[in-house]
Amino acid sequence: MQQITNYLAPRRLGEALHAMADGGATVFCGGTDLSPQTESGARRYAPTLLNLRRVEELAGVDAGASEIRIGAATTVSEIRASAALADVAPVLAEAADRFASEQIRNAASIGGNICNASPAGDMIPPLLVLGASVELACLQGGAVQTRRVPLERFFVGPGKSVKLPQELLVAVVFDRPAPGFAARFRKSGPRPALEISTVSVAVGARVADGRLSDVRVALGSVAPTPLRARHVEAALEGKRLDGATIAAAVAAAAQDAKPIDDVRASAWYRDHLVKVFVEEVLNDLRRD
Repeated sequence: MQQITNYLAPRRLGEALHAMADGGATVFCGGTDLSPQTESGARRYAPTLLNLRRVEELAGVDAGASEIRIGAATTVSEIRASAALADVAPVLAEAADRFASEQIRNAASIGGNICNASPAGDMIPPLLVLGASVELACLQGGAVQTRRVPLERFFVGPGKSVKLPQELLVAVVFDRPAPGFAARFRKSGPRPALEISTVSVAVGARVADGRLSDVRVALGSVAPTPLRARHVEAALEGKRLDGATIAAAVAAAAQDAKPIDDVRASAWYRDHLVKVFVEEVLNDLRRD
């Protein structure tokens, strides 16, 4: 903590971006990732600690007629309790319910979970199947400039993203799901919710007359970044959701998942779990 010489808690986005302009601030929102990383020595504090919790433009869920917008400082507990999200994207509430403990959910923000860029980020696979993008903002010539990046292009490696040092992630946005869209999420850890995911799987698709369209499948903890499972998607797109299709999707999962051995699980076990979860999630959709 001795490196911190300046603490800022702005209420407006422009003030926060001004503090970020030279890339020399450590961003703090919930601190659930930052605190253990700095305590372990994996990260160091910059001289300025920038608390985003009070920035009004980063708060809340806006369910528009065509687009859903979640402010980056919205907590996992708020996502879990959101009636609007329960209506249009219940898979997010499902993932939030499996996210850590009540205390962590009350502090952890959706923006922090994304910007940590962990392959095991629990909220990322359901956002990928919703086709989400992130909105990044910075100051240019004294004016706020924003750009949108599809979430699947945001991550470039463990702990790394395309976000520039002077940028803030201000929101997550996705189109209101089409009628008939359904999605499911599964994760596994040593305990159901309190641990980092060993494997996570999300599947989303439109289901009509027993056939799937607009299929999106996302995997976590089985590659350097969260990813879209393109081979699984191809095995499902346009197909009738029956036993043969599910078996083909399970087989295709081995082409998308590239897990490694680490302290939390072996590559073999992760590969096995991916197949189990793909089968479980698709059978859930089949029963609906």
